[in-house]
Amino acid sequence: MRDELKERGIEPVIPGKSNRKRRLRYDKEAYNQRHLIENGICRLKDSRRIATRYDKLARNFLASVCLVAAIVWWIL
Repeated sequence: MRDELKERGIEPVIPGKSNRKRRLRYDKEAYNQRHLIENGICRLKDSRRIATRYDKLARNFLASVCLVAAIVWWIL
């Protein structure tokens, strides 16, 4: 899988397993940024409306995402 990503010009930033015999190199800073983004998306998906996408129109869905993002930002 990593070879296929490299062929496409994509740098994988997922660390290998801890029990792997040969360690894989990865960019720790890029992995940290990826982790933060994934956590943010997870917080948005805590809202059932976002996770299941009840809205049929893209503008309504975007409005819901913005509203939930503002609430999550305000609570934290």
